[in-house]
Amino acid sequence: MTDDIPARMFFAGRRWRVTDTPTRLRESIWAVSEAPTGGLYGWRFQATDEAGEAYVFDVFRGEDGWHVHHAYS
Repeated sequence: MTDDIPARMFFAGRRWRVTDTPTRLRESIWAVSEAPTGGLYGWRFQATDEAGEAYVFDVFRGEDGWHVHHAYS
């Protein structure tokens, strides 16, 4: 996070750099059964690995850290 906005992450054994403007997501986009207690918020952003492969990620913050909810190719 840079200024509370995603900038990079480590996922699936690779380092990813955020390559667009992240969009804040609210808990309403996830099913209630998937939401951890205490509410849910997250981000959607495109990220690119060192090889140039890019995905759009939905990530959320849970009680034990950040999690990738979905990755779109």
